[in-house]
Amino acid sequence: MLIVGIEGTQLAPHEHARLLAPEISGVILFTRNYANRDQLLALVGSIRELRDGEFVVCVDHEGGPVQRFREGFTRLPPLARIGELYHRDRDAAIAMAEMHAIVMASELRACDIDLSFAPVVDLARGNRVIGERAFDPDPQVVAELAAAYVRGMRLSGMAATLKHYPGHGSVPEDTHLEAAIDPRPLAAIRGSDLVPFAEGIAAGAEAVMVAHITYPAVDPLAAGYSKTWIDGVLRGELGFRGVVFSDDVGMAAAESAGGIGERVTAHLDAGCDLVLVCHPSMVDAALESVRGRVPCAAEKVATLCGSVAEGWEALLDDPQHARYIAALRTLAAPEAASA
Repeated sequence: MLIVGIEGTQLAPHEHARLLAPEISGVILFTRNYANRDQLLALVGSIRELRDGEFVVCVDHEGGPVQRFREGFTRLPPLARIGELYHRDRDAAIAMAEMHAIVMASELRACDIDLSFAPVVDLARGNRVIGERAFDPDPQVVAELAAAYVRGMRLSGMAATLKHYPGHGSVPEDTHLEAAIDPRPLAAIRGSDLVPFAEGIAAGAEAVMVAHITYPAVDPLAAGYSKTWIDGVLRGELGFRGVVFSDDVGMAAAESAGGIGERVTAHLDAGCDLVLVCHPSMVDAALESVRGRVPCAAEKVATLCGSVAEGWEALLDDPQHARYIAALRTLAAPEAASA
């Protein structure tokens, strides 16, 4: 039920014991956990030795400003470049979204990473933390590109995670730093921000990540703490049957539920399946708060585990991979184009 952060480029002794807890369903990796591909493979291998089977190794690897592993990986352009292409050539943009997803997912799978929290399907409407991470302001454009991105990830053996439900793009605040309130009624959100989520779900996305944003016209609780948003709209209206992730409980906008333990239990009580605890210093408090709870069902976690993938050398020998990288470089800014 918890996805937790770890401290460095190898597991610390206390982390070996911690990761054996059945309440922990996976880890999330960051730049602090990466030196090079060989080190990454060794780190993931040490995690697999501890927890074989239904245990998920995750990362945020969207491209653009949010790409945790850079040296040794293809530098992925931000999704906004694909949105710009859409307005010049719709078919080319849809193909490019799929290629972006395939390159991202296949390189991570070659390093035994199960899951990248992607794609971002928020609307590009000026939010400062979303910015170029989003495809476009138009919900129909985002919906088409999101569906293509989901297809590409799934073709590469990786589950897709739509974020940040029910939409982070229409508020100005950065929820890492402050609370965010969206005053719009559900009807307005349903006709805009929810459109890409519906399309991504129809395309087969296995997971959704919920934002730490409050929509008081719908529920006084932030979306990640809201049964209305999770059970009522996401699972009820949109028919989603997959895995629901919280966003990181260490973010400032998550503080409305109280301390770390209260935030974790509030997410779980609202219907989240897996709760992100990205800061290693917060993991023990989170773990203590869920002792005795039934862990997330193994079959749900299994839907997030990557399928068997080629190793890195085989990937480099794949002419399709080289073609896709070349195509992506036509979108990238010059300083981001080098692998």
